Amino acid sequence: MLDYGSGNLRSAERALRRVGAEVEVTADHRAALDCDGLVVPGVGAFAACMAGLNAVRGGRIIGERLAGGRPVLGICVGMQILFERGVEHGIEAEGCGEWPGTVERLHAEVLPHMGWNTVRAPEGTGLFAGLGPEERFYFVHSYGVRKWELVPDSRLAAPLVTWAEHGEPFVAAVENGPLCATQFHPEKSGDAGAQLLRNWLNGL
Repeated sequence: MLDYGSGNLRSAERALRRVGAEVEVTADHRAALDCDGLVVPGVGAFAACMAGLNAVRGGRIIGERLAGGRPVLGICVGMQILFERGVEHGIEAEGCGEWPGTVERLHAEVLPHMGWNTVRAPEGTGLFAGLGPEERFYFVHSYGVRKWELVPDSRLAAPLVTWAEHGEPFVAAVENGPLCATQFHPEKSGDAGAQLLRNWLNGL
């Protein structure tokens, strides 16, 4: 698990251990590159998370892992920073750029979006294997990706995008080869979240 000064590391660490993972929390470049799977958590503002990520060369770590087909899982803001940019409180910050798109304020009467919500997972999903449409996951956020902008490439398998709704549809999870991410917190999502983490681990 990448430690870059942002994220509820301990709850995620405990959840991963409960489903059978051996977990090391680290900011060490080599350790983060060499592990079987890298989890990138994140809470707070997009720009602050990117500053912390850049301080430990996290964007480079993620890019090098993906270039070698090595799994990465982003959680909450750890998913958001994988997109091109984030706009919060009038401040625009550059993200890792693994996917095109903008993280912006959701259009909803009540924010933050805090609590349990269902999701719409696509056919062929691996992350949500064994989980039905009635399952609920725990969200805490006011910002998200409201539009999926990646243009399909006929030479490559299209990413699997899962959606949720709070005032409007937003991206709840993405499965894109070795790169996966969730806007919700699987570590706080009870049995459903544990199953998702177990599915990710089984794919390593």
